[in-house]
Amino acid sequence: MKYEQISNRLFTCNRSKFMARMKPKSIAVFNSNDVYPIGADSTLPFEQHRDIFYLSGADQEETILLLFPDAIDKRHREILFVRETNEHIAVWEGEKLTKPRATEVSGISTIYWLSDFDKIFFDLMTEADTIYFNTNEHYRQAVETQTREDRFIHRCKMQFPAHQYAKSNPILQDIRGVKEPEEIALMQRACNITEKGFRRLLSFVKPGVWEYEIEAELLHEFVRNRSKGFAYTPIVASGNNANVLHYVENNQQCKSGDLILMDVAAEYANYSSDLTRTIPVNGKFTNRQKEVYNAVLRVKKEATKLLVPGTIWAEYHKECGKLMTSELLGLGLLDKADVQNENPEWPAYKKYFMHGTSHHIGLNTHDYGALKTGMKANMVFTVEPGIYIPEENMGIRLEDDVVIQETGEPFNLMANIPIEADEIESLMAK
Repeated sequence: MKYEQISNRLFTCNRSKFMARMKPKSIAVFNSNDVYPIGADSTLPFEQHRDIFYLSGADQEETILLLFPDAIDKRHREILFVRETNEHIAVWEGEKLTKPRATEVSGISTIYWLSDFDKIFFDLMTEADTIYFNTNEHYRQAVETQTREDRFIHRCKMQFPAHQYAKSNPILQDIRGVKEPEEIALMQRACNITEKGFRRLLSFVKPGVWEYEIEAELLHEFVRNRSKGFAYTPIVASGNNANVLHYVENNQQCKSGDLILMDVAAEYANYSSDLTRTIPVNGKFTNRQKEVYNAVLRVKKEATKLLVPGTIWAEYHKECGKLMTSELLGLGLLDKADVQNENPEWPAYKKYFMHGTSHHIGLNTHDYGALKTGMKANMVFTVEPGIYIPEENMGIRLEDDVVIQETGEPFNLMANIPIEADEIESLMAK
């Protein structure tokens, strides 16, 4: 891994929070992700399942975490199973977790080789009444691929039909949404790397540059600062490309007079940052571009103030819609009749701002976290309003990542990344 080792205190704390919510005489099992093939002998780069990483820090394939707080043998209350390594594997694939190293990373003292799992798991299941399965219940999930977790659940139900089943996800949604100080520090580091990439671009972008060249500059800066790279598929959208919300081709040339919407950010230690900035290709906003830009920025600033403990996510978005409606009226994009005659299911402002304003962020870019109950301190949210005007060949979105505080406005993890139009023009002029 490129990142510096994380103190296992974080993972010990996370396991304690999870186990405190488990039913008596219950076992929870978490599997690593598969290594996914793409043809011949090629595979996608491995990405660890965020739940097992959150609870163990193990960033390696073919890993299983087992939690059993009521195990008779105290050694078996936390167990990490890892793939057995040897000199041959070390030569061909590189260093893998040894048992001592696995303990150092995770804080778990009981480490077994993966080949021991079936025998030990069967023995522990004779002491348990309930098993927690780790299903994916994220509100945006649309998974068709059968995962390692899916195969485990199917096999477990066949082998242990008399046990009760429970869900890990509701517990994880609750505890992963509220970040520990160590997690916020890791996210701050991801944001700091993102800042380096963005500042590099301000002196690089000019008329004639290609979107993919901008992407390459960012990747260079991210990786040289110990990131794996992008936290999500980068969007570098010039001109009308910005009006395609998930434009990822990044294959067009940037023209003088156009804007570039860049939704690009680094990860660090599997933690995401999520930044959007919109800048002028030639370094100077037109009057109309700046007018729309500042309207988006005002919505962002006011929306940020609404992120306080107790706020309900759905109600928050209604308030953001009111803020945007006011700005669109001021820009002449809507009139009073549009608003008076709007469909409540699709308000008038949605013509120019059709996505949400905020989502949880953390180990996933669209992270776990409670949405139907009040927001809590140390939840981390994006704030990302936008205005998209195809007929004017522009789309503008601005986005930062903020931490909800016990009192006062959220703490902006991206406060040092330029966002004011005048500052961006000044820096590009240099």
